[in-house]
Amino acid sequence: MRTGWGAIETDGLRHRLVDKGVIAPPHAHPLPERLRIIHSGLSALLTRLRPERLAVEDLFHAANARSALVLGHVRGVVLLAGAEAGLPVQALAPATVKQQVTGFGRAEKSQVALMVSRLLNLAGDEQAGDAADALAVALCCACRLQEPAGVTALADRRRRRGAR
Repeated sequence: MRTGWGAIETDGLRHRLVDKGVIAPPHAHPLPERLRIIHSGLSALLTRLRPERLAVEDLFHAANARSALVLGHVRGVVLLAGAEAGLPVQALAPATVKQQVTGFGRAEKSQVALMVSRLLNLAGDEQAGDAADALAVALCCACRLQEPAGVTALADRRRRRGAR
């Protein structure tokens, strides 16, 4: 259960990376403990980064019901952390994020990561991953708002068999 996050600053046209990362609780821990670790980590990030809004990736179809349930739990923890911080939350569909960032709603993860690195001027940091996905969500939110704002986006992604 890896949860990628990314924070950007934007004036609506130009964007700058503030920070990014992944919260990855140990797989050996039971689900409630992994969810607590994610919630605690996100809460600490929101306190440290003090964003003006939270953008999350909307639910998508998982490969199986168990994966979908776990993703739903993680997404609930993300939403709870945002609500506790008093942030407005915007949920964005994966296809919307891909369309906004790459121009193609069915882009591959590597294409999204490449465009994120170009849009944020992250030379040499073109690896697809959870943090790149989160930054894509933040960029999409910023472009849709087109107003000066600090945006922190958290994308919940599981890196296990059967989940995308």
